[in-house]
Amino acid sequence: MQLLSPTLKEISLHGTKSFPCAIYHTRSTGKGTLVKHHWHDEVEILYFSDGEFRLEINMEQYFVPSEALYFINPGELHSIYTEKTSDSGEDAIVFSLDTLSFDSYDAAQMQLIQPIQNGKMLFPRCLLPDHPGFLSVRNAFLETMHSFGHTPSKETFLENGVVTDDLTNQLFIKSSLLRILAVLSRYQLFTPTEKNLDKRVEGIKTVLTYIRENYKEKIYIQDLAAQVHMNEQYFCRFFKKSIGRSPMEYLNEYRIKQAMRLLKETDLPVMEVCLECGYNNLGNFLRAFKKHTETTPLKYRNHSHEDGKSF
Repeated sequence: MQLLSPTLKEISLHGTKSFPCAIYHTRSTGKGTLVKHHWHDEVEILYFSDGEFRLEINMEQYFVPSEALYFINPGELHSIYTEKTSDSGEDAIVFSLDTLSFDSYDAAQMQLIQPIQNGKMLFPRCLLPDHPGFLSVRNAFLETMHSFGHTPSKETFLENGVVTDDLTNQLFIKSSLLRILAVLSRYQLFTPTEKNLDKRVEGIKTVLTYIRENYKEKIYIQDLAAQVHMNEQYFCRFFKKSIGRSPMEYLNEYRIKQAMRLLKETDLPVMEVCLECGYNNLGNFLRAFKKHTETTPLKYRNHSHEDGKSF
């Protein structure tokens, strides 16, 4: 997950400032969480080449039994789980609609791109192979991946995304994304936004934002419950039902993820990493780190420096 600002927006860009578009290829070798709960202001298009996945989007579950394309609208809380015990994965294109905006206010800008940017128009939830527009959208999706220099394969793992600053590639990417919008528009698959705001989703996003902004400090259940004006017992049930683990489990996972990042990207001593990530006791930190990574901080750092990536 990316770090968020107080307005619930991601600080990190998908792509670059001049071309906010990136691709991701995420794989797993076993059943379980493939992509943890997160959200962003960009549009995301997911492609599953085969099935046995479960998506959670704004607390609704969607089962993917076979090949499919799914669309994540800006601001939607989502996560992905794989139901397979063998290698499985998904490809994603994450892009800002600014990439496709026009200076001249033509019909595409006024009737489609701007309404999506303003939250008044939504992408369809999914597109399946039996839909007449599926092949066209899938081909444009794969052409976009190819323009980034990536062809989906079981051997490739893109954790942090791939970007491009090549002008020709960017033109091909923009044309492919516009073609996807054109096909969806042809079949009238965009829908007006319903104004019913799901307070549960906003509540979870508020709590996750609080954790990300305060994980270096002591955080108690009562602090988290207060963010959504719930008593502690009800909040714990609400959070676990929404996220799939307890608030403190999520907090510890997030702290360890930040520790992994610091171990990989800095030369801070382990004790300082421990303190930076909200642990006041080195023993507790070492036990939590071993539980989540099955190794020690020093071994993790050495392995990261050897491979240039985390495990």
